[in-house]
Amino acid sequence: MKLVIAEKPSVAQSIAKVIGAEKREDGYLEGNGYLVSWCVGHLVELASPESYDERYEKWRYEDLPILPKDWNYQIADATRKQFGILKKLMERDDVTGLVEATDAGREGELIFRLVYHQAKCKKPFERLWISSMEDQAISDGFSNLKAGKEYDDLYTAALCRERADWIVGMNATRLFSTLYGQTLNVGRVMTPTLAMIVEREAEIEGFKPEPIYRLSIKSAGIVATSDRFENKQDAEAVLNRLKEEKMALVTKLETTDKQEKAPQLYSLTALQRDANRFLGFTAQQTLDYTQSLYEKKLVTYPRTDSRFLTEDMEGMIPGLMDKLVWKFGYTRHVPIHAKQVIDNKKVNDHHAIIPTANVADAEFGELPSGEQKVLSLITARFISALGDAAVRSETELGFTCADTVFRAKAKVLKEKGWRDIQDWIMGGNAERADSENDEEEQNGNADILAYITALTKGNSYPLQDPKLEEGRTTPKKHFTEDSLLSAMERAGAEEMPEEVERKGIGTSATRAATIEKLVRIGFVERKGNKKTKYLIPTHKGVALITVMPEQIQSPSMTAEWEQKLLDVERGSYADSSFMDEIEEMITDLVKNYKIIEDAEVLMHPALEEIGTCPCCGRHVVEKEKGYFCEDRGCSFVLWKQNRFFEALGKKMTKQTASKLLHDGKVKLKGCKSQKTGKTYDTTVVMSVDENKRAVFQLSFEKGEGKNGKSKNKKD
Repeated sequence: MKLVIAEKPSVAQSIAKVIGAEKREDGYLEGNGYLVSWCVGHLVELASPESYDERYEKWRYEDLPILPKDWNYQIADATRKQFGILKKLMERDDVTGLVEATDAGREGELIFRLVYHQAKCKKPFERLWISSMEDQAISDGFSNLKAGKEYDDLYTAALCRERADWIVGMNATRLFSTLYGQTLNVGRVMTPTLAMIVEREAEIEGFKPEPIYRLSIKSAGIVATSDRFENKQDAEAVLNRLKEEKMALVTKLETTDKQEKAPQLYSLTALQRDANRFLGFTAQQTLDYTQSLYEKKLVTYPRTDSRFLTEDMEGMIPGLMDKLVWKFGYTRHVPIHAKQVIDNKKVNDHHAIIPTANVADAEFGELPSGEQKVLSLITARFISALGDAAVRSETELGFTCADTVFRAKAKVLKEKGWRDIQDWIMGGNAERADSENDEEEQNGNADILAYITALTKGNSYPLQDPKLEEGRTTPKKHFTEDSLLSAMERAGAEEMPEEVERKGIGTSATRAATIEKLVRIGFVERKGNKKTKYLIPTHKGVALITVMPEQIQSPSMTAEWEQKLLDVERGSYADSSFMDEIEEMITDLVKNYKIIEDAEVLMHPALEEIGTCPCCGRHVVEKEKGYFCEDRGCSFVLWKQNRFFEALGKKMTKQTASKLLHDGKVKLKGCKSQKTGKTYDTTVVMSVDENKRAVFQLSFEKGEGKNGKSKNKKD
């Protein structure tokens, strides 16, 4: 009997169906010589510092750094039952060996090994390593199980990652929290990511726009512009000369065809970027949708850095292409340039994300909307990546007048090639999104193409409407998840050798979680419209980076660590050397860090005054949970989570609180009755009782529909 351990119940069920273990038991399935169970994520986790010494329960500077020599692990309370089931299954006399079937990557390896060691299991195990949950892929995987020891280095790298994150996060968080008197969460990957966001915001805020001067003319129906002038006087001098000129000489007239190669297949980060740009999805949403599609056997393994397939997959491409093209009703000829997507050297643990043959039989309407859209993206990318190059015809036109060159440019898509397939599946959304970012293509295409045939190089044409155009330089844009993911992926690239493979912070599997954590703990917030959300650092996030030393916030150093983890994974770098480096860095930080002067002001920004306290006459200021009197001896407060207002279907907003403090009352429209569900308008009147608590009463003026009824409620 073999025990198969998967990462999730849904994956375990898919595996059990293929290998014939379909008898359900408590926490596992059985049949055909197999037991199949699951981990439910991380069953075993690193223990807290107090497990090493009780004194670590309190955060004290003098106890730092905390550097365990023998690491302690604990069973998560929420999953203790499932761990017990796995342990008993491992101990069964009829279980002769195990099959490790957790996700085929670094974290999946860690999840299995920690359970295996925590259960003190000594039985041999083999590794199931697959990139698809299709029945055939699972069957083939079981026919080609790998020896567990082949993945020892992967496990070692996973331990290094986990323990390095613990050392940096636990020690740096306690260090800065004790020094600055408030909780300041620090992470090995999270903090450098935050640093990039804060740096970008500082560049935007510190940007000083400079004037831009350009001249424009119109000749033969075409508007052309000059290069930028350094100062207005020079531009005006040329403008005066232009007003005296009658003709403009065509000195350049060139049309060239440029090929636009088919795009590469999707890695997870590339997919997340496009899903954010085209669909407005967060990186985490895209990962969740893709993971679900993987478990439904509709796409291959999502947590991959690769954008290519392996040579042994070339034979399956035509058949898969036929099924996908049929599914989407594409009736034109579909070229298949398989060599464009094949490169063994650029595939590590897993190949690029592609759809599976099951997509042909899938009912798209039964999938959640987000999964439908992501599956369409992945399918469109697979088909278009195999297509012909697109061809753009680019026309460059140059006029010379008053010793100044004026240029115009136009692009037109001459052969759609792979773009035709992409537009068919995506409904043109991708093409529109691309062209929105191509200002040149939007600049005068119609005019140039309409009049270009009448022009001849070397001829002069009447000069019309010379103008001086004034503009201003603009700052960089705020980070979106698309652009931040790109920055994370490229971090440290300039400082690292060309041959280094992993140039960036985090991995494709962890970047989404890093962004979500920054938002969740209040260092970053999402702002913008429904389609485009920008990542903006909060005051708390800016304050943290301001006091953070370079070795903690450096994207380059973190990128270097990521490369070393990859080297550990390959057995080319000692895990002890990696951990020594981490411990040395954190020890030096604790020993030598100096508190930033005036940090108290930095950490505690001036609070916004919104009105006058009705009890003592001092200012009322906004804080995280409500609007408080600035006199700490006064207990007056208007809570943001206010049950009286919530019962009306309203919130205690800053505007509402300010109105109550200024006028003692506020008019509310569209309140909702909890009994009838009907809406009504009313006025809330505020008074204060003997305990300095706000008391609210409804007052209905004529025509407000409650016949003068009122009710009282204390805040």
